[in-house]
Amino acid sequence: MVDVLVTNGPWLIAFAAAFGFLMAWGIGANDVANAMGTSVGSNAITIKQAIIIAMIFEFAGAYLAGGEVTSTIRKGIIDSSYFIDVPELLVYGMIASLLAAGIWLVAASALGWPVSTTHSIVGAIVGFAAVGVNPESVAWGKVTGIVGSWIITPAISGFIAFCIFQSVQKLIFNTEKPLDNAKRYVPFYMALAGFVMSLVTIKKGLKHVGLHFSNGEAYALAVGIAVLVGIGGIFAIKRLKMDPRADHKTQFLNVEKVFAILMVVTACCMAFAHGSNDVANAIGPLAAVVSVVESGGVISSKAALTWWILPLGAVGIVMGLAIFGKRVMQTIGKNITHLTPSRGFAAELAAASTVVIASGTGLPISTTQTLVGAVLGVGMARGIAAINIGVVRNIVVSWVVTLPAGAGLSIIFFFMIKGIFN
Repeated sequence: MVDVLVTNGPWLIAFAAAFGFLMAWGIGANDVANAMGTSVGSNAITIKQAIIIAMIFEFAGAYLAGGEVTSTIRKGIIDSSYFIDVPELLVYGMIASLLAAGIWLVAASALGWPVSTTHSIVGAIVGFAAVGVNPESVAWGKVTGIVGSWIITPAISGFIAFCIFQSVQKLIFNTEKPLDNAKRYVPFYMALAGFVMSLVTIKKGLKHVGLHFSNGEAYALAVGIAVLVGIGGIFAIKRLKMDPRADHKTQFLNVEKVFAILMVVTACCMAFAHGSNDVANAIGPLAAVVSVVESGGVISSKAALTWWILPLGAVGIVMGLAIFGKRVMQTIGKNITHLTPSRGFAAELAAASTVVIASGTGLPISTTQTLVGAVLGVGMARGIAAINIGVVRNIVVSWVVTLPAGAGLSIIFFFMIKGIFN
């Protein structure tokens, strides 16, 4: 049957590339929108600025740091030994998974549902493998581990966001002189954001460029960068024109301006962390198809990425965000709870920290759930009445539906593709 791969190889790669692009487009429309949603929702940046930031940092994150999680998705969820005699089934399945997950993401984005791209592709891969090949080919233990992480990550990020926002309230907003305290404490928050962002860059990104640091060196470098960001923050805040004699309300607005600067730092942070974590969902299955077809049916555990795969994923993500990202941004940034720059900053920094923790362990977490958890954490800090329960209910339902939707579509497409090529 390997003849199928030889005769139809170019077609199979073309289909995989097209559907991989669709999947990346869906990731851009859905996931990047929620990485940027808090910044846009709190009016810290405009949609146009969000798209430019996402283009630069998503691309950098995907290109520099997209390695670790790619292999977890590809190798961990299905057992490749079941495909050694029938490598074409793995190719059909990966193409079907990309199409299924891509269609579901585009549909969810149209409805403004922030669903998980990780769920979508995991559901699709599990679906075709369990029904089309053999239920035993799925590493169910791994799947339960991932499902467990979907409950734990929103909880962790919600808790971190709650703590960050409470600290901002106590140190700055609930004081006699919010403006003076903002000048005093905000550089520390900036340094913290710098630390988190540089850590994910150093630990995950630079090894793909051939720079290796020990843990100690990585932390030392991250602390150094954090100090520089903090010092930069002191100068940036000094340049803001603000009247210290103003009334409380004006001072609050001025403090929010300071946090708006911070939001830009954390938006970059989130986009980079997201690019490193989630581009794998689009390019992992595509890389698997290219590698199996080009090697004539040999399934290797690690596929060298062909030169055009990463740019294809990165361009797809940016286009999806630019053309279709507004709706999910609206849900995350405006509809769950009312966000100001200080609240949005707490949510984004918490989400980025959670992504760093998860990326370090190679666990394919959902950026969406991390951020929704963080936004809920900020809302909870203001009391349950501050949260729009109806919107949260719809979001949770869309999360639950994502796995079976991805699986169902993938099974249908798998048998269609198998019928066409066999």
